[in-house]
Amino acid sequence: MSRTRGSLLTGLLWTAPWWLGFLLWLALPLGLSLYISFCDYPLLRPPVFVGAKNYTDLAADPLFARVIANTFLYALLAIPLGTVVAVLLAILLNQPVRGQSIYRACIFVPTIVPLVAVAVVWMWLLNPEFGLVNSALALVGLPGPLWLESPRWAMLALVFVSLWLVGSPVVIYLAGLQDIPLTLYEAARIDGASPLRQFWHVTLPGLSPVILFNVIIGVIASWQVFALPYVMWRTQRGPGNSVYFYTMYLYDNAFQFLKMGYASAMAWVQFLIILALTGLVFRLSRRHVHYRGS
Repeated sequence: MSRTRGSLLTGLLWTAPWWLGFLLWLALPLGLSLYISFCDYPLLRPPVFVGAKNYTDLAADPLFARVIANTFLYALLAIPLGTVVAVLLAILLNQPVRGQSIYRACIFVPTIVPLVAVAVVWMWLLNPEFGLVNSALALVGLPGPLWLESPRWAMLALVFVSLWLVGSPVVIYLAGLQDIPLTLYEAARIDGASPLRQFWHVTLPGLSPVILFNVIIGVIASWQVFALPYVMWRTQRGPGNSVYFYTMYLYDNAFQFLKMGYASAMAWVQFLIILALTGLVFRLSRRHVHYRGS
């Protein structure tokens, strides 16, 4: 018995950096934020327990409903578009062409640029007067819209800019493509399958677990979008609150309005929304995701 206790103590000591870090930097802050979400906590005074008032106030807050709608719309536009573009780029970059590594680097390098720098560059590119995007449209006789000033175009502009970060999923799709057995393509060609049918019946099923992973990561990222819209629109909300997102409203409540209890309630609602959407994606993917050996 004493030997077992000694082994347990030794194991706990060796793993102390992990479980101490987990308790101090994850479990404790989570527990405190859950408690604060039931409090009126203006940050400069001690928290006062108010029950579920913060959550009921959220349900009646029209701006809260607006940021949820904006975030859902962004996710519905950015995730499918980003998935299609990333898969097509990965297929192109998987071809045995000269300079393949250079092309791959060109696609991935933009993802390591700080988001603030990306936002500033795109503010210049989308400028309606001297931006390169509208200048290019003018060369082909098309009128350039007010990308950043129009409620109609602001969301589309942000979705377009989000493609700048497509390099990370492209790398993952490349790894998935190289894991698909070449014998499947050889068998498809022997059966007379065209390249399009090979893509539909071999490539997509083989990539389906990777697509599922990237879609889930995209769902989580879309509900945490902050830096790009925060920098690109100096009003922080965009024209007509059209690019005012969930995390931006949470940040404003916490650090501008000093409503830490309200912000903590928003954080827990955000967690539940992401959890529910992730579960929905898993449920909808059961018939469409194919794992090798299953």
